[in-house]
Amino acid sequence: MTKNTLTEFLAELSTGGASKPAVAALLARLAEAAARVAGAIADGATSARLAEEGEVNVQGEVQKYLDLFAHEAFLKAARAAPVAHMLSEEEEEPIVLTAGAPLALAIDPLDGSSNIAINSPIGTIFGIYPAEGCSTDKSFLRRGRHLLAAGYVIYGARTELVVSAGGVPRLYVLGGKRDTWHFVRECRLPEAAHEFAINVSNYRRWPDQVRVFVDLCLDGREGPLNEDYNMRWLAALVGETHRILLRGGVFFYPGDNRKGYEKGRLRYLYECAPVAFLIENAGGLATDGTAPILDQVPKTFHARTPLCFGSRYQMERYAEAVNHLHSHEQPLFADRGLFRTGAR
Repeated sequence: MTKNTLTEFLAELSTGGASKPAVAALLARLAEAAARVAGAIADGATSARLAEEGEVNVQGEVQKYLDLFAHEAFLKAARAAPVAHMLSEEEEEPIVLTAGAPLALAIDPLDGSSNIAINSPIGTIFGIYPAEGCSTDKSFLRRGRHLLAAGYVIYGARTELVVSAGGVPRLYVLGGKRDTWHFVRECRLPEAAHEFAINVSNYRRWPDQVRVFVDLCLDGREGPLNEDYNMRWLAALVGETHRILLRGGVFFYPGDNRKGYEKGRLRYLYECAPVAFLIENAGGLATDGTAPILDQVPKTFHARTPLCFGSRYQMERYAEAVNHLHSHEQPLFADRGLFRTGAR
């Protein structure tokens, strides 16, 4: 039977045994905090501070007022839930909360904050792991396969929550009074969709396999893929993930040859692993360009990784491009320029 609200879904989840009651309790608190953040964003017209810049965080990024507001809102939520450790993008080290609690929370409180000033998509991304005693290293520095649940909130024309506790991701929309999350649909990734998302301005810096695949997309019906593709780019991971979960396609944020970008710019624990968890549970694939994201083991709390995810068909075509390059089978995957003007 379909549960019509998040509260009903979490009530059922909490009867699942093992860690499920704790996960349900944390998800409830996170949803409450997200509603507060949504309220602050919606009321932003009365507060010009939302996009104001403050200090530089541990990532070397300038914090906005809303970054700090969101961080504090979710920290308060974690303190009220069975969470032993919380890792936030805004903190250099994990925060130790309730000793002996069963869960560890990794969270990007506000993804895409550079979009605040132009009212474009922003969101929250989180992953829930089992806590490992008093060791924050053991709680977080392990494969994404250990995730118990993951989700994100997108603050847009509507505030929507997508969450999975190991099953097909479920989409909820926040009601007008901001006190109820209403079920909308399950998110099963379309097998194929002819859209790709990447920042093409970095074309000259990408690895060969990424350039080759993008060239194939741009070749359209005249190329080996035999389909015309559209390109999208929102500059916010949460927005890209939401679009792809709902209508398919493929997303790339590769590493490139710039200093500091060798492994891309997305963080494993609170961006890439939660997104990969959702994508795989929706029937898609998520890799670092060659290997599954969820099989990686981060070496540091803010470790970065290249990220590629999306519909199974497009991901398999990308894998074919990689394999052909590695085997030097060039006739099909010839080295072409961005707009097919000949060899570089």
